[in-house]
Amino acid sequence: MKPYLLLLALVFSLAATTGATTGATTGATTGATTGATTGATTGATTGATTGATTGATTGATTGATTGATTGATTGATTTSATGATTTSATAGATAGATAGATTRAAAAQSCLGAGCHVKIASLKHPHQPAGEDCLSCHRQKSKEHPLQKGKSFELAARGGALCATCHGAMGKKKVVHPPVKEGECTSCHNPHGGNGRHLTGVGDDQKTLCFGCHEAAPFTRRFVHGPVAEGACGACHEPHESDGKALIRGDLKALCLKCHEDFAKGMQAAVRVHAPVKNAPCTSCHDPHSSVNAALLKEKMPDLCLRCHKDVGKKMSGAKLVHKPMTDPKGCGNCHSTHYSMAKGLMAGDQKTICLGCHGANPPGNPPLRDMARELSGKKVLHGPLKDGKCDGCHNPHASDYRRLLLGNYPVSFYAPYREGAYDLCLRCHNKNLLRYPDTTVYTRFRNGAHNLHYVHVTDRIKGRSCLACHETHAASDDKLMNPSGARFGQWQIKTRLKLTSTGGSCAPGCHLPYAYDRDRAVDNTKASGDTR
Repeated sequence: MKPYLLLLALVFSLAATTGATTGATTGATTGATTGATTGATTGATTGATTGATTGATTGATTGATTGATTGATTGATTTSATGATTTSATAGATAGATAGATTRAAAAQSCLGAGCHVKIASLKHPHQPAGEDCLSCHRQKSKEHPLQKGKSFELAARGGALCATCHGAMGKKKVVHPPVKEGECTSCHNPHGGNGRHLTGVGDDQKTLCFGCHEAAPFTRRFVHGPVAEGACGACHEPHESDGKALIRGDLKALCLKCHEDFAKGMQAAVRVHAPVKNAPCTSCHDPHSSVNAALLKEKMPDLCLRCHKDVGKKMSGAKLVHKPMTDPKGCGNCHSTHYSMAKGLMAGDQKTICLGCHGANPPGNPPLRDMARELSGKKVLHGPLKDGKCDGCHNPHASDYRRLLLGNYPVSFYAPYREGAYDLCLRCHNKNLLRYPDTTVYTRFRNGAHNLHYVHVTDRIKGRSCLACHETHAASDDKLMNPSGARFGQWQIKTRLKLTSTGGSCAPGCHLPYAYDRDRAVDNTKASGDTR
């Protein structure tokens, strides 16, 4: 027999002897002298013999158990038969169990010592049974150990069934991790221990472990989600089982908002919340792991948005002009808040402020865009839409077939005789009959009696003036959007010198001598001369 087996047998024999002796001694003290003597003698003899024999034959478990049990039982039987109390039995059992536990721990230490299983002993986080009770997972199937060929120990159970004896059964939830489902706990865990937490070979960065099964490519694109970058897969996923899809830790949106607290607060306070944010999971628009697009978007802007906003997509695809912010990487997010907003249309602020963010100081472009902030600054009269803080009264913010993304035709030249459709932009708001009739008392206030002076200025088939001949389009310092410096006519600016009265007024531009008009009583201007038309 091997020397260390003889040592084990001796240890087991001592355990049995201790259990029996303690039971006998206590029995002698409390009970009758005869019961104590007999209990001690029988307990010692039987416990020692059985413990030694069994320990040598079957190992630590049987030796410890039999030594304790036999010593206690025999002591109790004999003492009871001779009138002693049962105290000897209790003491015998307790002492025997303690000795058995000590023996099992000693056996575990013997597995890790003497040059055997040294790797297990060096692990930073050993599995508790590996350091205290090898026999809770392993059982000896051969008397000889170690064997030159084959194994003298086998697992007490197979796969997940063995782990379940301590950790409880898994696999009862809707989604079960495949290794758990197949009982392959050791796919992720080292059964003896590990240098990482949870008996794994990794630390906080779990990528190496998870990439052992999961392909790395979807997790390593240009833009990576923070937890993925740090390998904190467990921040979002349960490792064993979950009632959520993809082993998600609970409701997906609630999970995202646990970190994105600013969005949670903003959504609660917002007047408007983007429909996908309100009614769908965050993964409708975002890839939860990594993406080639900024903000982890599943598609680049504006393609992602156009999946739902098909009307805008249709407009853009057939338009001559597309608003430049729509085509840069940030896309729709240049003007819109993509999650929630206090403003209509999910605008990222009030419309005029957003537009002036580009069309203001230091405007982009080559040649640069007009500096609308400067043109509006200090002006007391704003065009109606701008007065309401809206630029989309005249401009389409996405795409258009008309210059400067206008909503309709608007002449760019000084001379632009009226024809049907030529002034559609202005006539979206101004009366459509404004330029159709030479005489009217209802379609315009710019008239001399019933004589329509808008008609006079615009419909001349050779030199009909456009709106630009008299009016500024965005803002002016004078009433009726008149520019006191005059309308631009090449390098010259033609001053209108408009003076208003309660029922009309007069003007004296470079086009003609001073003319007056009155809506109630027509003014005779026949004496005026010098019309340069």
